[in-house]
Amino acid sequence: MLGALEGPSCLCALDGAILAANGAWREALGPSRRPPADWRLYPAFTAARTLGRGEAAVRLGDAPHTVTVAKVGERRFLVRAQAAAVAPARREGPGLDALSGASPFGVALIAGSDPFAGEIVEVNAALETMTTARPGTRLADLIDARSLEDAAGQYAAGRAGPFEATLAAAPERTVHLHVASADGQALVYVQEVTEQKQMQSRLAQRNRMESVGQLAGGVAHDFNNLLSAIRLRTDELLLRHSLGDPSYESLAEIRETVGRAADVVRQLLTFSRKATLQREVLDLGEALTDTAVLLRRLVREDVELAIDYGPNLPLVRIDRSQLETAVINLVVNARDALREKGGGTVRIRTARLTAGAARDLGYAGLEVAELALLEVSDDGPGIPPAALAKVFEPFFTTKAVGEGTGLGLATVYGVVKQADGWITAASVPGQGATFRIFLPVYAPPLAFEPAAQGPAARRAPRDLSGVGRILFVEDEAMVRGVAARLLRARGYEVIEAADGEQALALAEAHAGAIDLMISDVIMPGMDGPALLKAARPFIGSAPVMFISGYAEAEFSDLLEGEAGISFLPKPLDIKTLAERVKAELRPPEQAA
Repeated sequence: MLGALEGPSCLCALDGAILAANGAWREALGPSRRPPADWRLYPAFTAARTLGRGEAAVRLGDAPHTVTVAKVGERRFLVRAQAAAVAPARREGPGLDALSGASPFGVALIAGSDPFAGEIVEVNAALETMTTARPGTRLADLIDARSLEDAAGQYAAGRAGPFEATLAAAPERTVHLHVASADGQALVYVQEVTEQKQMQSRLAQRNRMESVGQLAGGVAHDFNNLLSAIRLRTDELLLRHSLGDPSYESLAEIRETVGRAADVVRQLLTFSRKATLQREVLDLGEALTDTAVLLRRLVREDVELAIDYGPNLPLVRIDRSQLETAVINLVVNARDALREKGGGTVRIRTARLTAGAARDLGYAGLEVAELALLEVSDDGPGIPPAALAKVFEPFFTTKAVGEGTGLGLATVYGVVKQADGWITAASVPGQGATFRIFLPVYAPPLAFEPAAQGPAARRAPRDLSGVGRILFVEDEAMVRGVAARLLRARGYEVIEAADGEQALALAEAHAGAIDLMISDVIMPGMDGPALLKAARPFIGSAPVMFISGYAEAEFSDLLEGEAGISFLPKPLDIKTLAERVKAELRPPEQAA
Protein backbone atom coordinates (compact mmCIF):
# COMPACT_ATOMS: atom_id res chain seq x y z
CA MET A 1 0.00 0.00 0.00
CA LEU A 2 2.79 2.43 0.89
CA GLY A 3 4.58 1.72 -2.40
CA ALA A 4 1.48 2.63 -4.37
CA LEU A 5 1.10 6.03 -2.73
CA GLU A 6 2.53 9.17 -4.30
CA GLY A 7 4.67 11.40 -2.11
CA PRO A 8 6.56 10.52 1.07
CA SER A 9 4.45 8.14 3.19
CA CYS A 10 5.05 5.95 6.23
CA LEU A 11 3.24 3.81 8.79
CA CYS A 12 3.81 4.91 12.41
CA ALA A 13 3.07 3.45 15.82
CA LEU A 14 1.28 5.44 18.55
CA ASP A 15 4.58 6.74 19.92
CA GLY A 16 5.66 8.01 16.47
CA ALA A 17 8.10 5.19 15.69
CA ILE A 18 8.20 4.41 11.92
CA LEU A 19 7.14 0.82 11.22
CA ALA A 20 7.40 1.00 7.42
CA ALA A 21 8.02 3.67 4.75
CA ASN A 22 7.88 3.96 0.94
CA GLY A 23 10.77 4.87 -1.34
CA ALA A 24 9.70 8.53 -1.63
CA TRP A 25 9.87 8.88 2.17
CA ARG A 26 13.34 7.32 2.39
CA GLU A 27 14.56 9.41 -0.52
CA ALA A 28 13.31 12.69 0.99
CA LEU A 29 14.02 12.02 4.68
CA GLY A 30 16.59 9.27 4.82
CA PRO A 31 16.55 6.20 7.08
CA SER A 32 15.23 8.08 10.16
CA ARG A 33 13.28 6.11 12.76
CA ARG A 34 10.80 8.93 13.44
CA PRO A 35 9.33 11.85 11.49
CA PRO A 36 11.41 15.05 11.81
CA ALA A 37 11.02 16.73 15.20
CA ASP A 38 10.54 20.17 13.66
CA TRP A 39 7.38 18.99 11.93
CA ARG A 40 5.57 19.15 15.30
CA LEU A 41 3.07 16.42 14.49
CA TYR A 42 1.77 15.96 18.07
CA PRO A 43 -1.48 17.93 17.48
CA ALA A 44 -2.09 15.98 14.28
CA PHE A 45 -1.62 12.65 16.09
CA THR A 46 -3.95 13.86 18.86
CA ALA A 47 -6.63 14.78 16.33
CA ALA A 48 -6.17 11.43 14.55
CA ARG A 49 -6.66 9.52 17.82
CA THR A 50 -9.88 11.37 18.66
CA LEU A 51 -11.30 12.36 15.26
CA GLY A 52 -9.63 9.83 12.93
CA ARG A 53 -7.62 12.39 10.99
CA GLY A 54 -5.31 15.32 11.62
CA GLU A 55 -3.17 17.72 9.61
CA ALA A 56 -0.02 19.79 10.07
CA ALA A 57 1.72 22.37 7.88
CA VAL A 58 5.46 21.64 7.48
CA ARG A 59 8.37 22.40 5.21
CA LEU A 60 10.10 19.66 3.25
CA GLY A 61 13.21 21.05 1.65
CA ASP A 62 12.28 24.56 0.49
CA ALA A 63 8.66 23.80 -0.29
CA PRO A 64 5.61 23.90 2.05
CA HIS A 65 3.87 20.59 2.51
CA THR A 66 0.74 19.41 4.26
CA VAL A 67 1.21 16.29 6.38
CA THR A 68 -1.90 14.24 7.04
CA VAL A 69 -2.09 11.71 9.88
CA ALA A 70 -4.87 9.14 9.54
CA LYS A 71 -5.76 6.32 11.91
CA VAL A 72 -5.64 3.05 9.97
CA GLY A 73 -5.81 0.49 12.75
CA GLU A 74 -5.33 -0.13 16.45
CA ARG A 75 -2.34 2.04 17.43
CA ARG A 76 -1.37 2.42 13.73
CA PHE A 77 -1.28 5.72 11.79
CA LEU A 78 -0.61 6.58 8.14
CA VAL A 79 1.54 9.69 7.72
CA ARG A 80 1.60 11.31 4.21
CA ALA A 81 3.46 14.45 3.09
CA GLN A 82 1.96 16.21 0.08
CA ALA A 83 2.82 19.51 -1.57
CA ALA A 84 0.51 22.19 -0.20
CA ALA A 85 -2.07 23.25 -2.73
CA VAL A 86 -3.14 26.86 -2.99
CA ALA A 87 -6.80 26.99 -2.06
CA PRO A 88 -9.08 29.28 -4.02
CA ALA A 89 -9.83 32.53 -2.24
CA ARG A 90 -13.11 32.25 -0.37
CA ARG A 91 -12.83 35.44 1.67
CA GLU A 92 -10.46 38.19 2.59
CA GLY A 93 -8.01 37.51 5.39
CA PRO A 94 -6.50 34.26 6.67
CA GLY A 95 -8.47 31.16 7.61
CA LEU A 96 -7.93 28.51 10.26
CA ASP A 97 -4.54 26.85 9.91
CA ALA A 98 -3.95 23.15 10.39
CA LEU A 99 -2.97 23.55 14.03
CA SER A 100 -6.17 25.45 14.88
CA GLY A 101 -8.23 22.91 12.98
CA ALA A 102 -6.72 20.03 14.96
CA SER A 103 -6.77 21.87 18.31
CA PRO A 104 -8.43 20.01 21.22
CA PHE A 105 -10.32 23.18 22.20
CA GLY A 106 -12.85 25.06 20.09
CA VAL A 107 -11.76 27.65 17.51
CA ALA A 108 -14.06 29.87 15.43
CA LEU A 109 -13.18 32.39 12.72
CA ILE A 110 -15.69 35.27 12.71
CA ALA A 111 -16.21 37.88 10.00
CA GLY A 112 -15.83 41.47 11.18
CA SER A 113 -13.93 43.00 14.02
CA ASP A 114 -16.69 42.44 16.60
CA PRO A 115 -16.66 38.75 17.52
CA PHE A 116 -19.96 39.03 19.40
CA ALA A 117 -21.90 40.45 16.42
CA GLY A 118 -20.41 38.88 13.27
CA GLU A 119 -21.18 35.51 11.69
CA ILE A 120 -18.98 32.47 12.04
CA VAL A 121 -17.03 31.80 8.84
CA GLU A 122 -15.19 28.62 9.88
CA VAL A 123 -15.08 26.36 12.94
CA ASN A 124 -12.88 23.45 13.91
CA ALA A 125 -14.10 19.97 14.78
CA ALA A 126 -13.72 20.47 18.53
CA LEU A 127 -16.13 23.44 18.57
CA GLU A 128 -18.62 21.56 16.41
CA THR A 129 -18.57 18.74 18.97
CA MET A 130 -18.86 21.12 21.91
CA THR A 131 -21.68 23.29 20.49
CA THR A 132 -23.99 23.59 17.53
CA ALA A 133 -21.60 26.05 15.82
CA ARG A 134 -21.66 25.99 12.05
CA PRO A 135 -20.59 28.50 9.36
CA GLY A 136 -23.28 31.17 9.21
CA THR A 137 -24.29 31.04 12.89
CA ARG A 138 -23.29 33.73 15.36
CA LEU A 139 -21.40 33.46 18.61
CA ALA A 140 -24.35 35.23 20.20
CA ASP A 141 -26.49 32.17 19.33
CA LEU A 142 -24.18 29.85 21.26
CA ILE A 143 -23.64 31.80 24.50
CA ASP A 144 -26.14 32.56 27.26
CA ALA A 145 -27.49 36.12 26.90
CA ARG A 146 -26.26 37.32 30.30
CA SER A 147 -22.80 35.83 29.77
CA LEU A 148 -22.68 37.35 26.28
CA GLU A 149 -23.52 40.82 27.58
CA ASP A 150 -20.82 40.62 30.25
CA ALA A 151 -18.17 39.33 27.80
CA ALA A 152 -19.07 41.96 25.18
CA GLY A 153 -18.77 44.69 27.80
CA GLN A 154 -15.31 43.52 28.88
CA TYR A 155 -14.19 43.19 25.25
CA ALA A 156 -15.37 46.74 24.50
CA ALA A 157 -13.32 47.89 27.50
CA GLY A 158 -10.15 46.54 25.87
CA ARG A 159 -9.81 43.05 27.35
CA ALA A 160 -9.09 40.03 25.15
CA GLY A 161 -10.15 37.40 27.69
CA PRO A 162 -10.57 35.04 29.21
CA PHE A 163 -14.31 35.74 29.41
CA GLU A 164 -16.29 33.25 31.46
CA ALA A 165 -19.58 32.23 29.88
CA THR A 166 -22.21 29.51 29.92
CA LEU A 167 -23.51 27.74 26.83
CA ALA A 168 -27.06 28.64 25.81
CA ALA A 169 -27.95 25.03 24.95
CA ALA A 170 -26.37 23.62 28.14
CA PRO A 171 -26.39 26.17 31.02
CA GLU A 172 -24.60 23.69 33.29
CA ARG A 173 -21.48 23.88 31.08
CA THR A 174 -18.98 26.71 31.54
CA VAL A 175 -16.48 27.91 28.94
CA HIS A 176 -13.69 30.48 28.72
CA LEU A 177 -13.51 32.70 25.62
CA HIS A 178 -10.26 34.21 24.29
CA VAL A 179 -10.47 36.71 21.40
CA ALA A 180 -7.85 37.83 18.87
CA SER A 181 -8.66 40.34 16.06
CA ALA A 182 -6.71 41.08 12.89
CA ASP A 183 -7.37 42.06 9.25
CA GLY A 184 -11.08 42.67 9.83
CA GLN A 185 -11.64 39.21 11.29
CA ALA A 186 -11.77 37.78 14.82
CA LEU A 187 -10.51 34.45 16.07
CA VAL A 188 -12.32 33.11 19.16
CA TYR A 189 -10.91 30.26 21.21
CA VAL A 190 -13.47 28.36 23.30
CA GLN A 191 -12.19 26.21 26.18
CA GLU A 192 -14.59 24.20 28.35
CA VAL A 193 -13.82 24.58 32.06
CA THR A 194 -16.93 22.99 33.62
CA GLU A 195 -15.03 20.37 35.60
CA GLN A 196 -12.40 22.90 36.67
CA LYS A 197 -15.09 25.31 37.92
CA GLN A 198 -16.80 22.54 39.86
CA MET A 199 -13.52 21.59 41.51
CA GLN A 200 -12.82 25.25 42.33
CA SER A 201 -16.30 25.61 43.79
CA ARG A 202 -15.89 22.52 45.97
CA LEU A 203 -12.48 23.69 47.13
CA ALA A 204 -13.78 27.19 47.90
CA GLN A 205 -16.72 25.73 49.82
CA ARG A 206 -14.40 23.50 51.82
CA ASN A 207 -12.02 26.39 52.58
CA ARG A 208 -14.95 28.60 53.57
CA MET A 209 -16.31 25.94 55.92
CA GLU A 210 -12.87 25.41 57.43
CA SER A 211 -12.41 29.15 57.95
CA VAL A 212 -15.83 29.57 59.50
CA GLY A 213 -15.15 26.54 61.69
CA GLN A 214 -11.89 28.02 62.97
CA LEU A 215 -13.63 31.32 63.67
CA ALA A 216 -16.52 29.58 65.43
CA GLY A 217 -14.10 27.51 67.52
CA GLY A 218 -12.13 30.59 68.57
CA VAL A 219 -15.26 32.55 69.46
CA ALA A 220 -16.65 29.59 71.39
CA HIS A 221 -13.40 29.20 73.35
CA ASP A 222 -13.40 32.84 74.45
CA PHE A 223 -17.13 32.77 75.16
CA ASN A 224 -16.69 29.65 77.29
CA ASN A 225 -14.31 31.58 79.55
CA LEU A 226 -16.95 34.29 80.04
CA LEU A 227 -19.66 31.73 80.71
CA SER A 228 -17.42 29.95 83.21
CA ALA A 229 -16.94 33.21 85.13
CA ILE A 230 -20.69 33.96 85.11
CA ARG A 231 -21.61 30.42 86.15
CA LEU A 232 -19.02 30.25 88.95
CA ARG A 233 -20.05 33.68 90.25
CA THR A 234 -23.70 32.62 90.16
CA ASP A 235 -22.86 29.43 92.07
CA GLU A 236 -21.08 31.55 94.66
CA LEU A 237 -24.10 33.82 95.06
CA LEU A 238 -26.49 30.86 95.29
CA LEU A 239 -24.50 29.63 98.31
CA ARG A 240 -25.34 32.91 100.04
CA HIS A 241 -28.96 33.15 98.88
CA SER A 242 -30.69 29.87 99.59
CA LEU A 243 -34.17 28.78 98.52
CA GLY A 244 -36.75 31.26 99.87
CA ASP A 245 -34.44 34.25 99.55
CA PRO A 246 -35.92 36.98 97.26
CA SER A 247 -32.80 36.84 95.08
CA TYR A 248 -32.77 33.08 94.67
CA GLU A 249 -35.25 32.96 91.78
CA SER A 250 -33.36 35.60 89.78
CA LEU A 251 -30.05 33.84 90.35
CA ALA A 252 -31.55 30.52 89.28
CA GLU A 253 -32.84 32.14 86.06
CA ILE A 254 -29.37 33.54 85.37
CA ARG A 255 -27.86 30.10 85.84
CA GLU A 256 -30.46 28.57 83.51
CA THR A 257 -29.71 31.22 80.88
CA VAL A 258 -26.01 30.47 81.16
CA GLY A 259 -26.84 26.82 80.52
CA ARG A 260 -28.73 27.74 77.35
CA ALA A 261 -25.83 29.90 76.19
CA ALA A 262 -23.48 26.98 76.88
CA ASP A 263 -25.64 24.81 74.59
CA VAL A 264 -25.20 27.35 71.77
CA VAL A 265 -21.43 27.36 72.36
CA ARG A 266 -21.45 23.57 72.33
CA GLN A 267 -23.15 23.64 68.94
CA LEU A 268 -20.47 26.00 67.62
CA LEU A 269 -17.76 23.70 68.94
CA THR A 270 -19.48 20.71 67.36
CA PHE A 271 -19.56 22.48 64.00
CA SER A 272 -15.88 23.39 64.29
CA ARG A 273 -15.11 19.78 65.34
CA LYS A 274 -13.72 20.86 68.69
CA ALA A 275 -16.49 19.55 70.93
CA THR A 276 -15.65 17.13 73.75
CA LEU A 277 -16.57 13.57 72.77
CA GLN A 278 -17.52 10.43 74.67
CA ARG A 279 -17.27 7.95 71.81
CA GLU A 280 -18.79 4.51 72.23
CA VAL A 281 -19.51 1.55 69.98
CA LEU A 282 -23.17 1.56 68.95
CA ASP A 283 -25.40 -0.67 66.88
CA LEU A 284 -26.83 1.82 64.39
CA GLY A 285 -30.26 0.18 64.40
CA GLU A 286 -30.51 0.04 68.21
CA ALA A 287 -29.34 3.64 68.56
CA LEU A 288 -32.00 4.81 66.11
CA THR A 289 -34.66 2.74 67.88
CA ASP A 290 -33.84 4.44 71.18
CA THR A 291 -34.21 7.86 69.53
CA ALA A 292 -37.40 6.98 67.61
CA VAL A 293 -39.64 7.49 70.66
CA LEU A 294 -38.50 11.10 71.00
CA LEU A 295 -38.68 11.68 67.24
CA ARG A 296 -42.34 10.64 67.10
CA ARG A 297 -43.13 13.24 69.75
CA LEU A 298 -41.35 15.94 67.75
CA VAL A 299 -43.31 15.48 64.51
CA ARG A 300 -46.86 16.79 64.28
CA GLU A 301 -49.99 14.74 63.66
CA ASP A 302 -50.04 15.68 59.97
CA VAL A 303 -46.47 14.43 59.51
CA GLU A 304 -45.80 10.71 59.21
CA LEU A 305 -42.49 9.32 60.41
CA ALA A 306 -41.38 6.21 58.50
CA ILE A 307 -38.24 4.33 59.58
CA ASP A 308 -36.65 1.70 57.36
CA TYR A 309 -34.14 -0.48 59.20
CA GLY A 310 -31.86 -2.13 56.69
CA PRO A 311 -30.62 -5.70 57.17
CA ASN A 312 -27.34 -6.56 58.85
CA LEU A 313 -26.74 -3.05 60.22
CA PRO A 314 -23.13 -2.42 61.28
CA LEU A 315 -21.52 -1.08 64.42
CA VAL A 316 -20.36 2.54 64.47
CA ARG A 317 -18.16 4.41 66.94
CA ILE A 318 -19.64 7.81 67.75
CA ASP A 319 -20.81 9.94 70.66
CA ARG A 320 -24.38 8.75 71.37
CA SER A 321 -25.74 12.17 72.35
CA GLN A 322 -24.20 13.77 69.26
CA LEU A 323 -25.72 11.13 67.00
CA GLU A 324 -29.12 11.76 68.58
CA THR A 325 -28.64 15.51 68.15
CA ALA A 326 -27.82 15.09 64.46
CA VAL A 327 -30.86 12.92 63.76
CA ILE A 328 -33.19 15.21 65.74
CA ASN A 329 -31.96 18.30 63.87
CA LEU A 330 -32.50 16.65 60.49
CA VAL A 331 -35.99 15.42 61.42
CA VAL A 332 -37.04 18.78 62.87
CA ASN A 333 -35.85 20.56 59.71
CA ALA A 334 -37.82 18.11 57.57
CA ARG A 335 -40.90 18.57 59.76
CA ASP A 336 -40.70 22.36 59.43
CA ALA A 337 -40.29 22.09 55.66
CA LEU A 338 -43.49 20.03 55.43
CA ARG A 339 -45.52 22.77 57.10
CA GLU A 340 -45.62 24.68 53.80
CA LYS A 341 -47.59 21.90 52.09
CA GLY A 342 -49.74 20.98 55.09
CA GLY A 343 -48.05 17.71 55.99
CA GLY A 344 -46.21 14.81 54.44
CA THR A 345 -43.76 12.05 55.28
CA VAL A 346 -40.32 12.10 56.89
CA ARG A 347 -38.36 8.96 56.06
CA ILE A 348 -35.34 7.63 57.90
CA ARG A 349 -33.35 4.84 56.27
CA THR A 350 -30.34 2.93 57.56
CA ALA A 351 -28.22 0.51 55.58
CA ARG A 352 -24.83 -1.13 55.25
CA LEU A 353 -23.18 -0.04 51.99
CA THR A 354 -20.21 -1.11 49.95
CA ALA A 355 -17.77 1.61 48.92
CA GLY A 356 -19.12 1.60 45.36
CA ALA A 357 -22.74 1.94 46.46
CA ALA A 358 -21.78 4.77 48.81
CA ARG A 359 -20.00 6.68 46.05
CA ASP A 360 -23.05 6.31 43.82
CA LEU A 361 -25.01 8.13 46.56
CA GLY A 362 -22.53 11.00 46.83
CA TYR A 363 -19.85 9.76 49.24
CA ALA A 364 -16.48 11.33 48.43
CA GLY A 365 -14.41 10.55 51.52
CA LEU A 366 -11.55 8.16 52.16
CA GLU A 367 -11.57 4.78 50.46
CA VAL A 368 -13.00 2.13 52.80
CA ALA A 369 -14.52 -1.30 52.32
CA GLU A 370 -17.91 -0.62 53.91
CA LEU A 371 -19.90 2.31 55.29
CA ALA A 372 -22.97 2.79 57.43
CA LEU A 373 -25.71 4.95 55.91
CA LEU A 374 -28.18 7.08 57.84
CA GLU A 375 -30.54 8.88 55.47
CA VAL A 376 -33.26 11.41 56.34
CA SER A 377 -35.57 12.57 53.55
CA ASP A 378 -38.90 14.30 53.12
CA ASP A 379 -41.40 14.98 50.33
CA GLY A 380 -41.66 18.71 51.03
CA PRO A 381 -40.97 21.70 48.77
CA GLY A 382 -37.23 21.06 48.59
CA ILE A 383 -34.29 23.42 48.96
CA PRO A 384 -33.52 26.10 46.33
CA PRO A 385 -30.18 25.50 44.54
CA ALA A 386 -28.79 28.82 45.82
CA ALA A 387 -29.47 27.78 49.42
CA LEU A 388 -28.34 24.17 49.02
CA ALA A 389 -24.67 25.19 48.82
CA LYS A 390 -24.92 27.09 52.12
CA VAL A 391 -27.07 24.83 54.29
CA PHE A 392 -24.16 23.63 56.46
CA GLU A 393 -22.84 27.12 57.19
CA PRO A 394 -23.51 28.34 60.75
CA PHE A 395 -26.28 30.92 61.18
CA PHE A 396 -27.56 30.38 57.63
CA THR A 397 -31.31 29.75 57.73
CA THR A 398 -34.29 30.11 55.44
CA LYS A 399 -36.69 30.21 58.38
CA ALA A 400 -38.47 33.33 59.57
CA VAL A 401 -36.93 35.56 62.22
CA GLY A 402 -37.24 33.98 65.65
CA GLU A 403 -37.80 30.44 64.30
CA GLY A 404 -34.22 29.19 64.32
CA THR A 405 -30.60 30.07 64.97
CA GLY A 406 -29.26 28.51 61.77
CA LEU A 407 -27.02 26.19 63.81
CA GLY A 408 -28.96 22.95 63.29
CA LEU A 409 -27.33 21.73 60.07
CA ALA A 410 -23.98 23.26 61.04
CA THR A 411 -24.12 21.10 64.17
CA VAL A 412 -24.96 18.01 62.10
CA TYR A 413 -22.00 18.76 59.81
CA GLY A 414 -19.66 19.00 62.81
CA VAL A 415 -20.99 15.79 64.38
CA VAL A 416 -20.41 13.84 61.18
CA LYS A 417 -16.95 15.26 60.49
CA GLN A 418 -15.83 14.71 64.09
CA ALA A 419 -16.91 11.07 63.72
CA ASP A 420 -14.72 10.77 60.57
CA GLY A 421 -17.84 10.54 58.42
CA TRP A 422 -19.27 12.28 55.35
CA ILE A 423 -22.56 14.11 54.76
CA THR A 424 -24.30 15.11 51.54
CA ALA A 425 -27.43 17.13 50.80
CA ALA A 426 -29.51 16.65 47.66
CA SER A 427 -32.74 18.33 46.67
CA VAL A 428 -34.97 18.89 43.66
CA PRO A 429 -37.33 21.88 44.08
CA GLY A 430 -40.84 20.57 44.61
CA GLN A 431 -39.68 17.02 45.31
CA GLY A 432 -38.26 17.25 48.83
CA ALA A 433 -34.74 17.03 50.26
CA THR A 434 -32.47 14.15 51.24
CA PHE A 435 -29.58 14.24 53.71
CA ARG A 436 -27.24 11.25 53.78
CA ILE A 437 -24.77 10.57 56.59
CA PHE A 438 -21.99 8.06 55.88
CA LEU A 439 -20.13 6.68 58.92
CA PRO A 440 -17.17 4.29 58.96
CA VAL A 441 -18.05 0.76 60.07
CA TYR A 442 -16.45 -0.19 63.38
CA ALA A 443 -14.65 -3.54 63.42
CA PRO A 444 -14.31 -4.77 67.02
CA PRO A 445 -10.83 -6.00 67.99
CA LEU A 446 -10.29 -9.70 68.45
CA ALA A 447 -8.63 -9.30 71.85
CA PHE A 448 -10.72 -8.52 74.92
CA GLU A 449 -10.52 -4.89 76.00
CA PRO A 450 -11.15 -4.30 79.72
CA ALA A 451 -13.37 -1.42 80.72
CA ALA A 452 -11.59 1.92 81.00
CA GLN A 453 -10.50 2.85 84.49
CA GLY A 454 -9.27 6.15 85.83
CA PRO A 455 -10.44 9.35 87.46
CA ALA A 456 -13.26 9.89 84.94
CA ALA A 457 -14.68 6.42 85.76
CA ARG A 458 -14.64 6.87 89.52
CA ARG A 459 -17.80 7.52 91.40
CA ALA A 460 -18.44 11.18 92.19
CA PRO A 461 -17.99 11.75 95.93
CA ARG A 462 -20.85 13.20 97.97
CA ASP A 463 -18.64 15.12 100.39
CA LEU A 464 -17.12 17.90 98.28
CA SER A 465 -14.71 19.19 100.92
CA GLY A 466 -11.12 18.05 101.09
CA VAL A 467 -7.50 18.86 101.75
CA GLY A 468 -4.53 19.30 99.47
CA ARG A 469 -2.47 21.93 97.68
CA ILE A 470 -3.69 22.81 94.17
CA LEU A 471 -1.79 24.79 91.56
CA PHE A 472 -4.54 26.51 89.54
CA VAL A 473 -3.36 27.93 86.18
CA GLU A 474 -5.83 30.07 84.18
CA ASP A 475 -5.23 33.22 82.14
CA GLU A 476 -8.83 34.47 82.59
CA ALA A 477 -8.61 36.34 85.90
CA MET A 478 -12.32 36.15 86.73
CA VAL A 479 -12.50 32.38 86.18
CA ARG A 480 -9.31 31.79 88.15
CA GLY A 481 -10.30 34.04 91.05
CA VAL A 482 -13.83 32.69 91.57
CA ALA A 483 -12.83 29.03 91.13
CA ALA A 484 -9.90 29.39 93.55
CA ARG A 485 -12.08 31.12 96.14
CA LEU A 486 -14.76 28.41 95.95
CA LEU A 487 -12.16 25.63 96.24
CA ARG A 488 -10.59 27.35 99.26
CA ALA A 489 -14.05 27.45 100.86
CA ARG A 490 -14.05 23.65 100.61
CA GLY A 491 -10.79 23.29 102.50
CA TYR A 492 -8.17 23.24 99.72
CA GLU A 493 -5.05 25.37 99.55
CA VAL A 494 -4.97 27.01 96.13
CA ILE A 495 -1.94 28.62 94.47
CA GLU A 496 -2.97 30.82 91.54
CA ALA A 497 -0.99 31.40 88.34
CA ALA A 498 -2.01 33.67 85.45
CA ASP A 499 0.11 31.95 82.75
CA GLY A 500 2.44 29.04 82.10
CA GLU A 501 5.65 30.87 82.96
CA GLN A 502 4.34 31.99 86.37
CA ALA A 503 3.00 28.49 87.05
CA LEU A 504 6.39 26.93 86.28
CA ALA A 505 8.10 29.27 88.73
CA LEU A 506 5.52 28.43 91.44
CA ALA A 507 5.88 24.70 90.76
CA GLU A 508 9.63 24.99 91.23
CA ALA A 509 9.15 27.04 94.44
CA HIS A 510 6.77 24.39 95.84
CA ALA A 511 8.58 21.38 94.41
CA GLY A 512 7.29 18.10 95.86
CA ALA A 513 4.46 19.85 97.73
CA ILE A 514 1.79 20.13 94.99
CA ASP A 515 -0.99 17.53 95.15
CA LEU A 516 -2.89 18.52 91.99
CA MET A 517 -2.33 20.86 89.06
CA ILE A 518 -5.35 22.32 87.24
CA SER A 519 -4.43 24.13 84.04
CA ASP A 520 -6.10 25.74 81.07
CA VAL A 521 -4.91 24.36 77.71
CA ILE A 522 -4.77 27.45 75.51
CA MET A 523 -2.86 30.31 77.18
CA PRO A 524 -0.61 33.14 75.99
CA GLY A 525 3.02 32.06 75.89
CA MET A 526 3.45 28.57 77.35
CA ASP A 527 0.33 26.42 76.84
CA GLY A 528 -0.93 23.69 79.15
CA PRO A 529 0.81 20.62 77.63
CA ALA A 530 4.13 22.47 77.43
CA LEU A 531 3.73 23.56 81.07
CA LEU A 532 3.13 19.96 82.16
CA LYS A 533 6.30 18.68 80.48
CA ALA A 534 8.37 21.50 82.00
CA ALA A 535 6.80 21.20 85.48
CA ARG A 536 6.77 17.40 85.78
CA PRO A 537 10.19 17.29 87.57
CA PHE A 538 8.74 19.58 90.28
CA ILE A 539 5.22 18.11 90.70
CA GLY A 540 6.33 14.47 90.43
CA SER A 541 3.46 12.02 89.92
CA ALA A 542 0.76 14.46 91.05
CA PRO A 543 -2.40 14.21 88.92
CA VAL A 544 -3.07 16.94 86.35
CA MET A 545 -6.50 18.16 85.25
CA PHE A 546 -6.80 20.18 82.04
CA ILE A 547 -9.75 22.55 81.58
CA SER A 548 -10.63 23.90 78.15
CA GLY A 549 -13.42 24.86 75.81
CA TYR A 550 -11.75 22.79 73.09
CA ALA A 551 -12.08 19.05 72.63
CA GLU A 552 -9.65 16.78 74.42
CA ALA A 553 -8.61 15.35 71.03
CA GLU A 554 -7.25 18.76 70.04
CA PHE A 555 -4.24 18.34 72.34
CA SER A 556 -4.19 14.69 73.43
CA ASP A 557 -1.41 13.89 70.97
CA LEU A 558 0.79 16.41 72.82
CA LEU A 559 0.47 14.38 76.03
CA GLU A 560 1.83 11.08 74.73
CA GLY A 561 3.63 9.20 77.47
CA GLU A 562 2.03 11.21 80.31
CA ALA A 563 0.06 9.50 83.11
CA GLY A 564 -2.49 10.79 85.61
CA ILE A 565 -4.12 13.18 83.10
CA SER A 566 -7.83 14.06 83.14
CA PHE A 567 -9.94 16.62 81.28
CA LEU A 568 -12.83 18.88 82.30
CA PRO A 569 -14.63 20.86 79.60
CA LYS A 570 -15.69 24.47 80.00
CA PRO A 571 -17.88 26.22 81.01
CA LEU A 572 -17.12 25.19 84.58
CA ASP A 573 -19.55 24.90 87.46
CA ILE A 574 -18.43 24.57 91.05
CA LYS A 575 -20.22 21.28 91.80
CA THR A 576 -18.61 19.41 88.90
CA LEU A 577 -15.22 21.01 89.57
CA ALA A 578 -15.35 20.13 93.28
CA GLU A 579 -16.41 16.54 92.51
CA ARG A 580 -13.56 16.05 90.08
CA VAL A 581 -10.99 17.59 92.42
CA LYS A 582 -12.21 15.37 95.26
CA ALA A 583 -11.98 12.28 93.02
CA GLU A 584 -8.45 13.18 91.89
CA LEU A 585 -7.15 13.75 95.43
CA ARG A 586 -8.68 10.70 97.09
CA PRO A 587 -6.21 7.99 98.08
CA PRO A 588 -6.27 4.98 95.70
CA GLU A 589 -7.80 2.69 98.33
CA GLN A 590 -10.75 5.09 98.74
CA ALA A 591 -11.17 5.54 94.99
CA ALA A 592 -11.54 1.81 94.36
